[in-house]
Amino acid sequence: MLGLCSRTLVGMVKPWNLVTFSHWLKPITMVGGRGIHQQDRLPRQPVPSLKQTFERYLKILEPIVGRDELNDTKKVVTEFLKEGGVGEKLQEGLEKRARDTENWLTDYYIQNEYLTAQLPAVIQTNPGDVFPRKTFRDKSEQIRFTAEFIVALLDLKTTIDNEKLPVDYMRGKPLCMKQYENLMSSCCTPGLKTDTLVFYGKSSNPPKHITVVHNCQFFVLDVYNSDEMPLTVDQLCVQLEKICNSSSLTNMEPVGILTSQHRDTWGKTYSKLMKDKTNKESLSAVESSIFTVCLDRAMPPVPDDMYCNSVIHHILHGGGSQYNSGNRWCDKGIQVIVAEDGSCGLNYLHASVDGLVINKFIGYAMENMKKLQTTQSSMEALPNPQKLHFNITPEIKKDIEDAKQHIDTLIQNLNLASTTFEHFGKNAIKAYKMSPDGFVQMALQLAYYRMHQQCSIQLESATLRMFRLGRLATINSTSTASVAFVKAFDDPKTKISEKADLLRKAITAHSSFTDMARSGQNIKEHLMGLHMQAVEKKIPLSEKIWPGEAYNLHILATQVTYKNGLFGTVGPDKAGQYHLTYNIKDDDINLIMTYLHSNTNKGDNAAQLNQALVDTLLDMRTMLDLHTVDTKTNVKQ
Repeated sequence: MLGLCSRTLVGMVKPWNLVTFSHWLKPITMVGGRGIHQQDRLPRQPVPSLKQTFERYLKILEPIVGRDELNDTKKVVTEFLKEGGVGEKLQEGLEKRARDTENWLTDYYIQNEYLTAQLPAVIQTNPGDVFPRKTFRDKSEQIRFTAEFIVALLDLKTTIDNEKLPVDYMRGKPLCMKQYENLMSSCCTPGLKTDTLVFYGKSSNPPKHITVVHNCQFFVLDVYNSDEMPLTVDQLCVQLEKICNSSSLTNMEPVGILTSQHRDTWGKTYSKLMKDKTNKESLSAVESSIFTVCLDRAMPPVPDDMYCNSVIHHILHGGGSQYNSGNRWCDKGIQVIVAEDGSCGLNYLHASVDGLVINKFIGYAMENMKKLQTTQSSMEALPNPQKLHFNITPEIKKDIEDAKQHIDTLIQNLNLASTTFEHFGKNAIKAYKMSPDGFVQMALQLAYYRMHQQCSIQLESATLRMFRLGRLATINSTSTASVAFVKAFDDPKTKISEKADLLRKAITAHSSFTDMARSGQNIKEHLMGLHMQAVEKKIPLSEKIWPGEAYNLHILATQVTYKNGLFGTVGPDKAGQYHLTYNIKDDDINLIMTYLHSNTNKGDNAAQLNQALVDTLLDMRTMLDLHTVDTKTNVKQ
């Protein structure tokens, strides 16, 4: 939710495959104006210094790897950095790429984090954002809310297409706005080895339709009148009601559930589907649509105190094959989800957009809903929505059954816990003259250490949108300073003043890594670029330069800024990992923790680490208060 955040943060030992693909093109304030003019003035992302990256790389390895491995890596790095050596050659290639392209990193990033990762889109890649809960008394109210949201999105689409969207700013700097253009009319089609991002809105004949899925049955719905004006809310209500009335059967084959599979598995089934003319036409209609609307059945009711967990599960994956997981098309850039019980939200393609952008996007749509005005509907007769058909062979039927089993197992392995930490928020943390983000990051490392008696490899995401076409960078939250802090905190021999000093040093180190990442001086991304250059130039590299321990993370923790009652997250991308999404507000902190079990190991769970985090936040504040009292007492004496 990087994304909310950067996905597939894996060890450097894993090779980055060179692929080509077609069609790829802290709180934010807004300043009115045409984004296109601002875009041309954005700086290009710099290529970090080779010496600087490896100095910092060795520094982050110190608390993670053993002494012998660190010394071996230092020797290999020294050889790599020799004047006129391999390192210089690869660096020159990156610098040339930076001169010849708008952004040297972004294509590499998308290829490796998403298109070649082969992870399922559901849970492990696509985030879900939850809207405030609605109350629908009947089906017609579900339909009307859906129609209003469609109109709001189409209005926002017009604003984006006309380049009228206000420019986003962060810390006084304008941000790249290109991701907004990639949200709608986009799709990620599966392949056997690599996926392909397609942006149909950039074609000479952009789409005029959306797809609607109800009871696992797909429909094409034209959303513009013959005069090119969007359908009104009343017109959409009529069309959506037609769709619901003609798809009342609930025993249809859930073709959409195929999109929840591992991408290579889905790619094989996709190839089979495309051999049939009817299937090919239906797939094309879904993929080229502006967005997909999922009219879901109600999930089983839960007590109010369990609703937050339940609705996050619903928006992330649909609840399983027996509920709404087949009522999806997870390849689409945007899936608008509206259920009969008032649960609603948005599931989106992380390959084409980051969490900061989608949060702003939803905020704009909600503002548009508030400003909806009654519009005179056109008198012209509307064509009936077109039902899409799929010819299901016995082989594809088996693939559907396998996909059902896969998503149900994945959901069983997903552990989720959410809570609102109500004791304090950013105001209290700032009173100690500390970074709220750094404070929470250190609390999480301490919580993990208390549970496992080992330090966590913890990463965080930072936006690179201050650069042209920038996406995300990785912040190394675990440092020598943070390890010293977590090991000392519960040591009775360590004085409170020493603990407070170690905490400040750890937060300072985190702030330094954060500033470095935001300025484009990214360690992980630079290493990835060098590796990709080596693949392109067919230059062999020692695996000791890319040890898996450095980025074989335990926790990906990402701060998000939600407004308008929104909240959301995404699951970890590997079994045995945690993912924390947190929203630090003035006087409280929203925490959503996810953990992915393996099929054989059910030991850890998200609730345990979430509770441990709550405890460490309280203990760290108590420690700082005691330190403040001691300091005042010493001053008086």
